[in-house]
Amino acid sequence: MQDKRFRDKVALVTGGSKGIGAGIVRRLAAEGASVAFSYSSSEEKALQLAREVESAGGKVLAIKADSASADELRAAIRRTVMGLGLLDIFVSNAGILARGTIDTFSLEDFDRMLTINVRAAFIGIQAAAKEMKEGGRIVIIGSNTAIRTAFPGASVYSMTKAALTGLVRGAAIDLAPRAITVNNVQPGPTATDMSSPHAELVKTLIPLKRMGDVSEVASFVAYLASAEAGFITGASLTIDGGYVA
Repeated sequence: MQDKRFRDKVALVTGGSKGIGAGIVRRLAAEGASVAFSYSSSEEKALQLAREVESAGGKVLAIKADSASADELRAAIRRTVMGLGLLDIFVSNAGILARGTIDTFSLEDFDRMLTINVRAAFIGIQAAAKEMKEGGRIVIIGSNTAIRTAFPGASVYSMTKAALTGLVRGAAIDLAPRAITVNNVQPGPTATDMSSPHAELVKTLIPLKRMGDVSEVASFVAYLASAEAGFITGASLTIDGGYVA
């Protein structure tokens, strides 16, 4: 790991209390960034993560905000700026997965998936860009299901993640005059609490014969958030052990 390459940088990670989001918070903080993160319902995990980062010498701000609410998401961005300063890095990580085959999927679940997986990414990019320094970094956490759905019951989830690829391309062009890059990281099966019940089945489908580690996704995000990645924008990049190869 590079030595504090994000020193004096300010980052916000949505959905940062657990799983991939928490891994990103840990990585950015370990590299010197002051990191705010939002959480919706996992208050205990959020406070535990904040204590962990602080005990390691990092600066962190936990913000309760439901990404389904435009007002709460915008307020989280304002609180970050008020507490830590203008943004250098914004990571839109919050997302949900509701499974169901297309002939049984409820409209309520459809609308909620669109709201959190797509609408919140748009609102986050828009609001964060207004509070971001020149040369900032925006990273969206999508999924390799945008390329390969693979399982019955994942059609709507795949649709929401595929929508992000178009959003990122357009946002990258719109924000290029300010040297703000916008990229989409598409993890494959990654070892988290949500994926653990399916771990053994999924491993058989991955050429590398294992699930990804949260730290591997976090390191990829950190690279895209760094100065070294300044010429990468509008890209949707998989990190999936060869799953869609």
